[in-house]
Amino acid sequence: MYHIFAVSDATGTTAERVLRAALSQFDASHITVTRFGGVRSMEMIQDVVAKAAQEEGFIVHTIVSEKLRRRIFNEGRKHNVTTIDLMGPLLARLSELLSTPPRSEPGLFNPFDPSYLQRIDAIDFTVRHDDGQNAYNLDQAEIVLVGVSRTSKTPLSFYLGYRGWKVANVPIVLGVEPPKELFELPRGRVVALIVNPERLSELRRVRAERMGTFSRGYADINHIHQEMDYAFRLFDRRRDWPLVDVTTKSIEEAAAEVVVLLGRSLEAS
Repeated sequence: MYHIFAVSDATGTTAERVLRAALSQFDASHITVTRFGGVRSMEMIQDVVAKAAQEEGFIVHTIVSEKLRRRIFNEGRKHNVTTIDLMGPLLARLSELLSTPPRSEPGLFNPFDPSYLQRIDAIDFTVRHDDGQNAYNLDQAEIVLVGVSRTSKTPLSFYLGYRGWKVANVPIVLGVEPPKELFELPRGRVVALIVNPERLSELRRVRAERMGTFSRGYADINHIHQEMDYAFRLFDRRRDWPLVDVTTKSIEEAAAEVVVLLGRSLEAS
């Protein structure tokens, strides 16, 4: 069994991630990785090196303090523990190229900044509100897409969700009343998606063939016309809902039109 210690003067997340990325190229079934974060003193370095020596392991670290990097190197040599410095050589080379010394302050990089967390939250919301799910809290959505099947509701929702918007989509099904919460949403929240019936028939036929299912009327042009007529009758209840024709638009083009019509920007603020 091999023991590797991922050490950092910050959280240790970066050291562990880089290490595991490298280990993916090997059979790691006999390797254990232990992370030590917040290593910012000589005493802590001595303790970590002593543990590595006891386990007959080695150390991979992303310590940014030059003083601490020297200490962990010297302690490693003294205890016959290999230390792999991921940060030092990169900082030295960047310092040469940028003609400025590094700040040597641990914890400056935060992969979980507010915009990243907002995007994760938006994606999670969008997944949970796909295809009419959880309509009871539809009012929490920042953008709501409505349309019949195969009008790109889901891919468009996920694209906007990745951009940081909390998106829900609600399917229009012939003869089925949409959730009442949909019609109670304020102005500037909902966009209706429409598509050319012939194009929709073709899309559905291809999808049915790929999935090996042929639901009655699913790709039938007459049935599709009935669906679209029903959808337009529903849309007439809220004349303030803008319509976006997705017949010839890419997801990116449709997304740009949606946010413009709602008075938003493509990136959520």
